[in-house]
Amino acid sequence: MNKITRETLLHEYFKQWTKLFKEGAVRPVTLEKYRNNYRHLKAIVPNLKLYELDRTVYQQILNHYAYTHERQTVIDFHHQIKGSVLDAVDEGLVDRDPTRKVIFKGKAPRVKKVKFLNQFDLHSVLADLNLEQKISWDWLILLIAKTGLRFSEALGLTPTDFNFVKQNISVTKTWDYKGEGGFLPTKNKSSIRKVQIDWQLSMQFQQLIKDIPEDMPIFINGPVCNSTPNKWLEKHCKNVGAPVISIHGLRHTHASLLMYAGVSIASVSRRLGHSSITTTQKVYMHVITELENQDNDLVMRYLSGLS
Repeated sequence: MNKITRETLLHEYFKQWTKLFKEGAVRPVTLEKYRNNYRHLKAIVPNLKLYELDRTVYQQILNHYAYTHERQTVIDFHHQIKGSVLDAVDEGLVDRDPTRKVIFKGKAPRVKKVKFLNQFDLHSVLADLNLEQKISWDWLILLIAKTGLRFSEALGLTPTDFNFVKQNISVTKTWDYKGEGGFLPTKNKSSIRKVQIDWQLSMQFQQLIKDIPEDMPIFINGPVCNSTPNKWLEKHCKNVGAPVISIHGLRHTHASLLMYAGVSIASVSRRLGHSSITTTQKVYMHVITELENQDNDLVMRYLSGLS
């Protein structure tokens, strides 16, 4: 590793900083984002040295990045670069914090696709599934729709994770479908959890997995890519005239329908394995806002009856 000085190029410093502080400390998918941002940084300011970095230059970097990225992506880029820059300030490689009071710009966001189904459409999609007595992508679709598991969590399930007496599933690992395959840890500590399942799903899977070795992932039979089950789900959505969503959209559907049914945000958050309720609130703000409007109507009706 080259010695870092004030003359070191910014992108070279960021590359070494990522290797030193992030490799082995963050998930592979997050590490790849750091590496991708290094490539962007090198392309934007290939010759910028650490001592030349100030607020104006840093803002210009963000502005340049914003030409081809949405505002939220610019913010994510800033957070990763900022971490290294603040360390450079602490080490005296950069005179002052150049990341203060930055302005975030970006391209207009794309039209958002529908991320979840309403209850009617979900029922229609599930009714269209071909649930034979052997493991298939249709069974994975049903499982995620009823549990809200992440795709990688569902792929990581083995027969030992099912407790048919207590009717729950233990989520303790994931499957590395983006890499070489094999088991990986969960996304965070909060993702390690037990998810209750209904009696019908319990009985169905008890029969389905009875002949699968206890430590074998039940949905894995060779290399896996999420595009395959996504296409499988797309076919069912089109068959019943429902909006086309992704496998991850089933997780959103599960959470949204639970909240509409009156399940508390705290319970939904634990079921999803979110690191905090704040994460759940952020992702499902549209649902929460709609429910608050309904609550306001109930409050007004109640108050008007007190007179």
